[in-house]
Amino acid sequence: YLGAVYLTIILGFGMIYILFNLIGISLLREVNHPDHNIFETSFYFSAMTLFSVGNGDVLPQGLGRMIAVIEALIGYTLPAAFVARVVLNSEK
Repeated sequence: YLGAVYLTIILGFGMIYILFNLIGISLLREVNHPDHNIFETSFYFSAMTLFSVGNGDVLPQGLGRMIAVIEALIGYTLPAAFVARVVLNSEK
């Protein structure tokens, strides 16, 4: 169940980065490869932001910074929510 939730969040935020790029607003900048594949970069950045603080090879810019902050907060609070749920269920 936890894996499905994480995958859904990664795909959802990855699609947000892609959609903004399709309307002409670039939210991500890849440091080493400026001619990047936006699909790979978006999902990679989404996963790195959700699971960690990132590697620094893809940088958010503009509105992308706020979206990345929201995703990182979800990534930090999600495990705590699952642990709390397990603890509360085990006490019953």
